[in-house]
Amino acid sequence: MSAVRSSRASLRHLFRVAVTLMPIMLAACVSSSQAPPEGRALQPDPVFAAMYGPRPEEQFSLPATDLVGVDPQFLRQEVAYPTREQPGTLVVDTTNRFLYVVRENGRAMRYGIGVGKEGLAWSGRATVGRKAMWPRWTPTADMIRREPDRNKKWADGMPAGLENPLGPRALYLYADGRDTLYRIHGTSEPQSIGTAVSSGCIRMFNQDIIDLFNRVPVGTTVVVLNNQMQDPMLMSSTQPVMQGL
Repeated sequence: MSAVRSSRASLRHLFRVAVTLMPIMLAACVSSSQAPPEGRALQPDPVFAAMYGPRPEEQFSLPATDLVGVDPQFLRQEVAYPTREQPGTLVVDTTNRFLYVVRENGRAMRYGIGVGKEGLAWSGRATVGRKAMWPRWTPTADMIRREPDRNKKWADGMPAGLENPLGPRALYLYADGRDTLYRIHGTSEPQSIGTAVSSGCIRMFNQDIIDLFNRVPVGTTVVVLNNQMQDPMLMSSTQPVMQGL
């Protein structure tokens, strides 16, 4: 009988210990699943960190792009992209905020872009008519009319530099031998990549426009898509619909 009492006492003691330790055990589980080591989840992929690192050798020393909060889909990467367009063609998808450089075997290099009001207003075909390193920027009459406080002082042009809206490089798009006034360029507002913005054409991270500039020769075909022109397998039969600023 005493043995039974002793056994029951031992069981009661073990139960009290388990109840006492349970909150600690549960807290440890919650802590390990919800609170990873500080900073680990916020660190960018080292490949992307190097890709968007500083460029001190540039005419104007270019700082690294802050990737915190950037959706990884808008970072430069090779992707599958079946299309009838020839390798080397640029395809600008203004609706989904991507620019592609078509490669062989159904592949493409993809970049994230920001699209201004002007960029959303047109579609069709053009060519890269000229390229410029650290270009001068001159706002259009429409830009000055819409935002005079911001743009009127630059009516005669803004010198190249880190604050210049065109960034370190620009590709100038031509149709029928004439400047369309549309540009693919860098940006002084990297947080705008992946979004629709108030003005401008097609903007890219500064490190991306430098990479694109080095890949694309003058004369390259550019196909611009919008909501009315989206299927890449049908692009070869579409007619250009160029609209000025």
